[in-house]
Amino acid sequence: MDMTLGDMAKALNRSPLVIRGLQERFELPVLKGAAYSHAYIACLHRIVLLRIMGIAEERLRVLWHLEKKLLHLLHVDSTGSTTWFLDSCDATTNPECRLLLTNYDLGRDISTNGLQLGLNFAQTTHELFSHAEMGEDALLVLNRCLELQSRIKADIDMELPNTLAAVRLAQSG
Repeated sequence: MDMTLGDMAKALNRSPLVIRGLQERFELPVLKGAAYSHAYIACLHRIVLLRIMGIAEERLRVLWHLEKKLLHLLHVDSTGSTTWFLDSCDATTNPECRLLLTNYDLGRDISTNGLQLGLNFAQTTHELFSHAEMGEDALLVLNRCLELQSRIKADIDMELPNTLAAVRLAQSG
């Protein structure tokens, strides 16, 4: 069952204004009525959780754009979905194979030697030059994603003891 903006705000324990701000800053599509899928909500939930863990929104936006660029280079955007970059956000299988924000499954444990390049499912006209010839290399973008993802996960690991202590404090009162 899809949700409205109000339903989504309630599910995320944030005001609709905060949700709209996230949509704007992360360049997410704004949908009408009860059109927000579970994957869309899972994406916003992931962002909210990372912010609770003290990860700066600017770092998350940089990673978000890098992941979208990687998915574009891998032709994931050729599925025809208007939310192609969100469609994997609610998946739960193979977490070790998934990017941090888009939650896209790269098919194997995330590493540069596990990426299958050149898949294109679109029926589009080919460019005169390939992305690599124009300076866009999926492996370089993946490495940047992995580096930033690693730093974010290290920050989460450092903040986790304080978060658990806050949960214990809240439960004791």
